Amino acid sequence: MTADRAYRWLMGASRRSTGDGFDLHVCASVMAVAVAQAEEEGLSLAATSGLDAATLRAFAAEWFPGAAVALAEMAGALAPAPGPEEQSIVDILLMYASGRLEFVRPLSRMIARRCQEPRHLWQDLGLRERAELSRLMQRHFPRLKTRNSGDMKWKKFLYRLVCGSEGFVLCPAPVCSDCDDFAACFGSEEGVAQLSHTYREERTEAITAG
Repeated sequence: MTADRAYRWLMGASRRSTGDGFDLHVCASVMAVAVAQAEEEGLSLAATSGLDAATLRAFAAEWFPGAAVALAEMAGALAPAPGPEEQSIVDILLMYASGRLEFVRPLSRMIARRCQEPRHLWQDLGLRERAELSRLMQRHFPRLKTRNSGDMKWKKFLYRLVCGSEGFVLCPAPVCSDCDDFAACFGSEEGVAQLSHTYREERTEAITAG
């Protein structure tokens, strides 16, 4: 199942009245890329989403009740334990989280797990663009968004906090502007969304409707 197909399946199985449209879109996007990766690489959904079967069932029951059983089955019997860095990211996100713990806890675990993938974080979460990730962080992790006042790339920023919490120094530059790798931390995050077909269709429908 491609990420685009998974997204449409999840949205069709969703309870549209849950929360608001943005949070539903975020949940469907993250889960869609996790489902697609699990199928493509022969992994469990727990391995690609960061949620074990019980957590995934409860999470899906709220957001995608029509797919809750199927998603829990995809999770597999055993959930890979998070590595030290991944768990540190979960801990940092929860430290700065705002809102219902029943939502931000699984959201934090999904973000931390998707941080292990190689693209920009907004891409690994299945979002349309980096602006959506900024909106997500402002909404659910506002104090963390405030700390990232220089708008550093989110993966770089999170791992910098992880290193700091472990007593390591991420880089020797006294200030970011003096660093030779400034662009690597603060440069453009352009790229193609993993759900590019879905988003292209949405733009076409909007233009047609207008």
